Amino acid sequence: MIKVGVLGAGHLGKIHLRLLQQSEKYELVGFYDDNLENGKKVAAEFGYKQFDTIARLIHAVDVVDIVTPTLSHYKCAKVAIKSGKHVFIEKPISTTVEEAEEIISLAKEYNVKGQVGHVERFNPAFIAVKNQIESPMFIETHRLAEFNPRGTDVPVVLDLMIHDIDAILSVVKSKVKAVHASGVSVLSQSPDIANARVEFENGCVANITSSRISMKNMRKSRFFQKDAYISVDYLDKICEVVKMKEAPEVPGDFDMILQNAEGEKKQIYFDNPEVSPNNAILDELESFADAINNNSTPIVTLEDGTEALRVAYMIIDSMNEK
Repeated sequence: MIKVGVLGAGHLGKIHLRLLQQSEKYELVGFYDDNLENGKKVAAEFGYKQFDTIARLIHAVDVVDIVTPTLSHYKCAKVAIKSGKHVFIEKPISTTVEEAEEIISLAKEYNVKGQVGHVERFNPAFIAVKNQIESPMFIETHRLAEFNPRGTDVPVVLDLMIHDIDAILSVVKSKVKAVHASGVSVLSQSPDIANARVEFENGCVANITSSRISMKNMRKSRFFQKDAYISVDYLDKICEVVKMKEAPEVPGDFDMILQNAEGEKKQIYFDNPEVSPNNAILDELESFADAINNNSTPIVTLEDGTEALRVAYMIIDSMNEK
């Protein structure tokens, strides 16, 4: 079992602590939280060992799980990596792309592994269809959330939209060519609603919408490609695949046939893959343990996290130009 320690015992940090303690792949050594009073409460309530300094925690573990506010990700990662420890960093990887690139360089220099917490990659609905998403040419995503003061210290692009940016980049194997975006600040000092049109060099276009002041929660993506339409509902964990193929010479009574203006006929059929329930956060943490034990590439690499951050800032820059 890999010895792990958690930096940060806020809302998400407590979830990580609970899951790491349950995990059969990790030995949870303890945690450190900047807010010592909060740390004492967490230690008293759940029995986790509280460390009084970051250095002592890092010294006692093999993996440092960084679940602190984004502003401190870089500082925490730098100290952990320079101590020769593997790092799991919650999304976004850091505050700036320059910091993220330095984290990558340090990880290579000190020969340690890193993974970024883009948890939607482990959503069972996305996993169920990911292999069927091939060369999508149009993608539409909606990520709407009810207002929560937590996270409003950063633009909605870094808080919510970055989930969809990472998922899209994982299936579109092409570089971003252009970004056009707009955003509106309603309750926060930074945009609460944002829409971005991201164009890729291969012709794919992604239309991404995020809001954190909606009346209801929604997390849906739709992928359109040659002869197929794929939808993923990350919230309800369901997916749908609609495919088209050449229509048979003699259609059956229940076959769905469409004919275009040129007279070409296509048969529509539905393929709804089985979605296997999971705990996505536990799965992402344990996949990192597997990458360390097997000396393999993590599923969401530091480079992946950096690219998602780079595109997020292209979107923010486009909004600021408006």
